[in-house]
Amino acid sequence: MKKEVSVDDGTDAFSGFPVVLCSVGGEKDNIITLALCHVFSFKPALVGIGVSPKRFSYGLLQKSEDFAVNIPTRRQLEAVQVCGSKSGRRVDKFKAAGLTREKASKISSPLVAECPVSLECVKTKEVETGDHIWFVGEVVAARREESYDKADMLLYWGDYRVIGEKLG
Repeated sequence: MKKEVSVDDGTDAFSGFPVVLCSVGGEKDNIITLALCHVFSFKPALVGIGVSPKRFSYGLLQKSEDFAVNIPTRRQLEAVQVCGSKSGRRVDKFKAAGLTREKASKISSPLVAECPVSLECVKTKEVETGDHIWFVGEVVAARREESYDKADMLLYWGDYRVIGEKLG
């Protein structure tokens, strides 16, 4: 039997969200750690990232025509934490996190070389959804290391985790 719970308890029922490092160029290259990232369409390939307008990266994303979604693994946990806890207003997050800018093939925003997967996205729309704005981008190029294993992908639900085992 289900019992009524608060809206917060209801939305807390999701088991976790994928962690990505979104890199964006412009007046200043920046990286933001995000747990709001989702594939919105497969054909065309559209990926969305949810960003609070309070964040420094929000202004950069509004001005930019593109962004990159870089998928880190447990090996990049420390860098993910640095990029999620420092502000790009005051810190060069690439330097602070020990990450390397990598030139993208089809967009102007940099990629994160240490991440095993990078998606180059051309921004197609912005959608206001309460306290976050979703930036939706068409994936125009992608890179993936052959050794990439989705089981190493970071998830976030109160703390960082990885996929435990495949069910079904």
